[in-house]
Amino acid sequence: MSDYAVLLAPDVLRLERLLPGPLERVWQYLTESDKRAKWLAEGLVEPCVGGTVEHTFRNSELSPEHDLPPSKYADCAGAVSMLGKVTVWNPMQQLSYIWNEGSGAESEVSFTLEEQGEQVKLTVVHRLLTNPDDRLSVAGGWHTHLNILRDVLEGKTPAAFWRVHTLLEDEYKVRFVGQC
Repeated sequence: MSDYAVLLAPDVLRLERLLPGPLERVWQYLTESDKRAKWLAEGLVEPCVGGTVEHTFRNSELSPEHDLPPSKYADCAGAVSMLGKVTVWNPMQQLSYIWNEGSGAESEVSFTLEEQGEQVKLTVVHRLLTNPDDRLSVAGGWHTHLNILRDVLEGKTPAAFWRVHTLLEDEYKVRFVGQC
């Protein structure tokens, strides 16, 4: 299993990670604010279809290195908030929600969990990514966030978010050439 995002369609990305279990623990890191804040963003996830999803990103604080974003992401230097709405709530199996609800650039992200022995396969599918620049940013973002999740679950210190994201975004420009 590769850590890299793949394009399933021009507007759909998929990433997979094999994470240390148990399943319940990984589910908590998707749905509980204090745990999700360690790898993605803090905020409420109401446990029902139609429920509110809140994200407050502090990407510079996801690692002790506290790096700053590159100039094109300067508006992401502090806290960045996003709202969404739960579209699938199937505990311990699948969580899906509208990402950035109410904006002109709504998309949908789905998390699917599958036990594999003592590990958990996490599949992330992000749909409706119609802008090529957004696809690159989202691919690099999910790749970096999922690396951080794996590090947190393994008890390792994560690398600086923006440093890794910048390198990965450049790599995805090459990987996705002719596919976007």
